[in-house]
Amino acid sequence: MERSAIRKIAVRLVPFVALMFFINYLDRTAIGFAAPNGMNTDLALSAAQFGFASGVFFIGYILLEVPSNLALHRFGARRWLARIMITWGIVAALFTWVQGFEQLVVLRFLLGVAEAGFFPGAILFLSLWVPARHRSKILALFYLAQPLTTVIGAPLAGVLINQHGVFFGLEGWRFMFLGVALPAIVVGVIAWFYLKDSPKDARWLTDAERDWLTAELRAENSGDQRPHTSIRHAFGSGRVWLLSIMYFGFIYGLYALAFFLPTIIKGFQAASGTTFDVVQQGLITAIPYLPAAVALYLWSRDVTRRGLRTWHIVIPAVLGAVSIPLALFAQSPALTIAIITITAMSIFSVLPNFWTLPTRFLSGAAAAAGIALINTVGNLAGFSAPYVTGAVHDLTGGYQVPMFIVGGFLALSAVVMVVLARRGSVALNPDEEAR
Repeated sequence: MERSAIRKIAVRLVPFVALMFFINYLDRTAIGFAAPNGMNTDLALSAAQFGFASGVFFIGYILLEVPSNLALHRFGARRWLARIMITWGIVAALFTWVQGFEQLVVLRFLLGVAEAGFFPGAILFLSLWVPARHRSKILALFYLAQPLTTVIGAPLAGVLINQHGVFFGLEGWRFMFLGVALPAIVVGVIAWFYLKDSPKDARWLTDAERDWLTAELRAENSGDQRPHTSIRHAFGSGRVWLLSIMYFGFIYGLYALAFFLPTIIKGFQAASGTTFDVVQQGLITAIPYLPAAVALYLWSRDVTRRGLRTWHIVIPAVLGAVSIPLALFAQSPALTIAIITITAMSIFSVLPNFWTLPTRFLSGAAAAAGIALINTVGNLAGFSAPYVTGAVHDLTGGYQVPMFIVGGFLALSAVVMVVLARRGSVALNPDEEAR
């Protein structure tokens, strides 16, 4: 019963939500592929301007993150997630016709507004379907979409950019924006009809499976297991704020790599005297992310087998903190990519397991608000990482100092997890509120 119900969720529900996340992350980071392939030249952008435009997305995203997740709690995941997806697809398509820095900034801000609430909403949605003991495995399957976005999306972006002037006379980078935006609209419409708000609405579950899931999830939300249901508690919880700081460190590293790795790789050409076409650049950009996807899955399986422990968070964070500053001191492009791969593996192996923590002590409206708050604070790094990276690059003429900053924030995440552990390890004692 239990096994068959979880298997059906893993097969029928998770791949579709992961596809939504795949398209979400591709649309969000497409600007990173456009930048070194004509956009920065055509729009006359400096590294700092590109970093600011990349990061301003998160200002709009942050402003509406918590309200959007509360709206999802009120109106239902099916309608709200589908609405978000269709809206961001329309905005993403408008990048096809951007004409300058100011327009780029406005569109990135509006894209953030449109996407607000999707990721925490998807996490909350899956938590409404999956009992806590299975959540790490299910979130790992969902989170595979993020590294696979680069594994598949980077070469795909290269192919689309290569269609320079083929469709409607558009430059290749403009056509790429259009090509990655349209699937969001299509899948958003499908999501409206395909998703169900809870197990009781799923016809593909048997009556026995539906009853078991409903009873399990109801039991987790009753009694003393997860007593905190108010929005006020979520905003006043010390544990929520510490998790927010920890998430900030991981997201800083994630987006510093996502937005600038294609540019760093293009810089290999001058350093090594080689030449890569746009598809080859995409393939090289994808290299760190396939091992990262494997690490994510295997690490989460270990968490499922052992139960989440402090070292499941601390070890990858420390490894990432040490590896990323070393990458740019490597003497060859191959060694640089190998070290960046270690960093990517470290960051991605943490993220799905991190997201099992909030719903261990929050439920209902508090879970919606708490998850959104953590994601909001974390995504301040989504603005600061590309902007600081670009600005410091312009000041220093290289990426060494920006990557040391990335390492520092990953180290901060490790320290915060140690603090939580010393206060009663959120992983081992999820019901004990951080004091």
